[in-house]
Amino acid sequence: LSRYHRPSNQPTKPTKFKMVKVWYEPPPYGPGTSLNRPAYGQQAGGTQLIQQLSRRPQGMLIAGAIVTFSAIAYIPIMVRESRQGLPFTISPEYQAAQRAYMRYHNMNPIFGISSKEARAADEAH
Repeated sequence: LSRYHRPSNQPTKPTKFKMVKVWYEPPPYGPGTSLNRPAYGQQAGGTQLIQQLSRRPQGMLIAGAIVTFSAIAYIPIMVRESRQGLPFTISPEYQAAQRAYMRYHNMNPIFGISSKEARAADEAH
């Protein structure tokens, strides 16, 4: 007879299940990992810095990355400003010409540069 074959003339015995206490221990690398492989993103031969960074809270790492990339992105702006100085549109002559142009074309006549209050304030100076 095969191992899984049971003759039909023999009745089946009811089996009793015994309750067993099970102690759950979470995986060593946190949820979603297994015991037979390292945590996601970690290799056995990785550098010590990568191992330490992978154990840090994600919010702190994201904030640090944003600050680092912002500082790197500011370097070209800082170099350009040190070579060229401020943009020419900040000069008082350019701003006076811009105000005159805006008044001539009656831009923002209610509350802005072409309003009666703004014209009176400029004439007072």
